[in-house]
Amino acid sequence: MAETLLHALEPGASTHTDAEHQAQQLIYHAWEMVHARDRVELAKQALALWSDCADAWLILAEDEANTLAQACECYQQAVAAGERALGKQAFVDDVGHFWGLLATRPYMRARQGLARLLKEMGRTDEAAGHLREMLRLNPGDNQGNRYLLLHLLLAAGHDDETAVLLDEYAGDCLSEWVYGRALLAYRQHGVSVMADRLLQAALECNAFVPAYLLGRRRIPRELPAMFGPGDNNEAIAYAADYKLIWKQTSGALEWLKSGLGKQTS
Repeated sequence: MAETLLHALEPGASTHTDAEHQAQQLIYHAWEMVHARDRVELAKQALALWSDCADAWLILAEDEANTLAQACECYQQAVAAGERALGKQAFVDDVGHFWGLLATRPYMRARQGLARLLKEMGRTDEAAGHLREMLRLNPGDNQGNRYLLLHLLLAAGHDDETAVLLDEYAGDCLSEWVYGRALLAYRQHGVSVMADRLLQAALECNAFVPAYLLGRRRIPRELPAMFGPGDNNEAIAYAADYKLIWKQTSGALEWLKSGLGKQTS
């Protein structure tokens, strides 16, 4: 299957632009493949055509690497390839609207993948650095990098930077943001009018969250693939990521429990 596709795409192109185009077409086909081995084969063919195909390195990171270290190397190769493909001037001229340009997306996918992996490996400072830079390049945050950064900052206790981040996206109404704002207020001010008000706003945003944070409902082993604002699946996803942070914030769960009794009808 993969070999047939390569021949159909005429790999004997005479220009770099043609090679780049053919490589990316192979990647599009790879994303449609069911089996990892077929995706890997097409990714390697894409790299043979164009060595700076960041999406090909991403496939190798996700479908071929056997260890975190191997995956990290592939993600780093993907980021470097994306940087070379874009050129230095793009990081001057296009700051502020990176995702709006199709050519930047392989690089942004690669850098987000690297940040996620570094977070998983416990290299949180490095992960946060990548996420900050991606938000600088694309403050519209089409990828949701702010959520990854918020989790890292709260887990690390960087409350001042957390406050800045929360304010930068003040209009965000997902549970992760409104519960994060409430938790931060409790950390900074303790039981207070401000913290209580923000907690009530969070409870109104998603009333299912406290049951999972307080252990009244069990977080399932298999997390939901999709969720909607305010629904039970969103609460599960939030609690799976943040239960430990709430637990490690002294008194936070007790404050949350008491806040349930203050809900207005």
